[in-house]
Formats: sequence, C-alpha cells, structure tokens
Amino acid sequence: MELLDGKKIAAEIKIEIKKEVDEMIAMGLRAPNLVAILVGEDGASETYVNSKAKNCAEVGFTSSVIRLPKDTTEEFLLNKIIEINNDDAIDGLIVQLPLPDHISVTKVVETIDYRKDVDGFHPINIGRMNKNLPCYISATPNGIMMLLERYKINTSGMHCVVVGRSNIVGSPMSILMALNAEPGNATVTICHSKTPDISRYTKDADIVIVAIGKKNYLTADMIKDGAIVIDVGMNRELSDKTKSGYKLYGDVDFENVSKKASWITPVPGGVGLMTIVSLLKNTLAAAKKTYYN
Repeated sequence: MELLDGKKIAAEIKIEIKKEVDEMIAMGLRAPNLVAILVGEDGASETYVNSKAKNCAEVGFTSSVIRLPKDTTEEFLLNKIIEINNDDAIDGLIVQLPLPDHISVTKVVETIDYRKDVDGFHPINIGRMNKNLPCYISATPNGIMMLLERYKINTSGMHCVVVGRSNIVGSPMSILMALNAEPGNATVTICHSKTPDISRYTKDADIVIVAIGKKNYLTADMIKDGAIVIDVGMNRELSDKTKSGYKLYGDVDFENVSKKASWITPVPGGVGLMTIVSLLKNTLAAAKKTYYN
C-alpha cells in the first residue's frame, strides 16, 4: 500500500501558486482576491472558511469573509452576491454551504457570476466541464484529479466506481473520470443510496471513490486486492483527545482497507487539502483571466 499524500502534493502546489502570485505583483498587477460569504454559525463551515483564508494568506492572495446571520433573507444575500459580481477588484466568490433552509442554493449558485464561480458550481461551468472545455471545476473532484496526475496514476481503461451522486462531488467526479483526458478515460459506474448491494460494484472496481458521508462505510471486504481507494469523507465526531475538540473520520475503514489497497488517501491529510488547493488554483485562474475575459 502507498499513500496518495494530499498534504505533500498540496504543499508543492502552493509553492507553485505563490511563485505565480509573486510574478504577478512584480509585474505591477494586484494579488488574486477571494471573497467568501458565510451565512449562520455552522461549526464545520466556520472551520472550512478559516482554513481557506489561512491558505490564501500563505500563497499571497487577498481574501475576506463576509459573515451574515442565519436569519439573513434570500433577497439580501442575492443582492450582496450581485454587488460582488460587479466589483472588478474581486476575482473569486464562494458562498459556503450548507445554507439555511429558507435560502435556495440553486438561486444562489445561479446568481454568482460564472466568471467568479471558483467553486465550479454554476451551470455554465458544469456544462463546460461536461464538454471538456476550459472552466472552473468543482474543487474536490478537481483536487482528486490533480492528486492522480501528480502520482502519475494511469486511469485509462480502468473501472472506476463512484459511491455518492452529489452535485458537489459524486456527479462531477464521475464525469471527469469518464472524459477523454488523462487522468480520465475510465469506465465509470456511479452508485448511490438507491443502489442495491453496492459492494457488488465496488468489488469489481480498479478505483473506488467514496463520497457518501458515512464513517468507515467502505470496508475491506468491499474491494478487491490492489484497488485504488479515494476517501472523500469528512465525518466529525466530538473527542476529548484532540486540541480542536473533534476527530475526523473518512468514509473508508482505513486501517483494514489499506491492507488490500495499492493506493489510498488518508483522512485527514488527503482529499480535503487538495480541495483547498484546487480552490486556490481556480482563484488564480480567475485573476489571470485564464478561462474567461
């Protein structure tokens, strides 16, 4: 078994990003600017937003967080997004999910200017990704693709099973793995909560990508020897043994699955860090107008 070390690869990519930012500033350009909107006081969301801000500072980005109370109206939030859309000094905008129930995620996503949609959720970016055109790709799936690329794992012709069909991870992941690209060119099966006997599919897979949100869901008896296992799970549990007061668990029973897998991502230290780096790369591309004018 070998680790797909997200911590190591993320550190390498951040050095590359910082070098590009330093070059931009040396040319008299401003640093990339990312704004995050956080509605309410969800603990996990607060942690994610703070981590993104910290990583922005490390690579020389300008960033800020707009914190709004959970009773913020949908109209107010949409108007704030439009205001940011019209601000030429801001390159990227993320609205942290989940949102309070009274706010439509669809309306929020569609209101964000697709040219500032560094989360890659806007229908225009999703559509361009489907057609294998340059665009902002959803951060977690893109982070996984970068991890596979950096470790030079040839996925062409492999059978890839994606467990989970969310619009954020599972669905775009399945599309990316099937595209005529490298990594990619895989034969993809997507499983979800209504799939009977998911293990029937995972046992046949060369690559298993699990994004189902259930602690230790994928067990050793669900994969074949030598499978590549990507764990997208971020399941938080209270713990009195950690400084943060909680412990993270993946969707994969790492201790036992790692004994059969050829490659596997740890939690923490795997996909989560690559997600943030992917967001940084999208923001850099937005500042440089790489995909859209």
